[in-house]
Amino acid sequence: MTQALVVDQAASQLTGLLLTLNDRLLLLPNTAVAELVPYRNVQAAQNSPAWLLGQIPWRDLSLPLLSFEAASSDAAVNTDSARVVIINALGGRAKFRFFALVIQGIPRSVRIDPSLARVSQEPLLPLELDAVSLDGEIAKIPDLAGLEQKLADLDLI
Repeated sequence: MTQALVVDQAASQLTGLLLTLNDRLLLLPNTAVAELVPYRNVQAAQNSPAWLLGQIPWRDLSLPLLSFEAASSDAAVNTDSARVVIINALGGRAKFRFFALVIQGIPRSVRIDPSLARVSQEPLLPLELDAVSLDGEIAKIPDLAGLEQKLADLDLI
């Protein structure tokens, strides 16, 4: 195999992570996720929206913990057997590099290539940019910058 072919194949495939939520799957590039940690030591948020669950300690930082379902559709938050993914912030704010998202289960690694099928008839909720089909399952592409903006709107970042 020539080097040009290897480079071309690498450029046309990415690795993504499927995150299981209570009511949907999210698909993120693997570089968006810094780490998976247990759901524990959450300092509950007072007088805040239902989607902001509180703060979680991580590597000498205190990160805001969000529920994607509650932020996008006011769905009830379920933390039974929950885990937390630490997300790399995209907004370019110097003092805000990470936030945390509650999920269910362990993320699954998937290959993303140009043949990934968009599902145009799938209804999108707020904070969902698109929907795709992976092995017969529908996964939503989250608006991570939109989640960061919700935190900014509360003057948390």
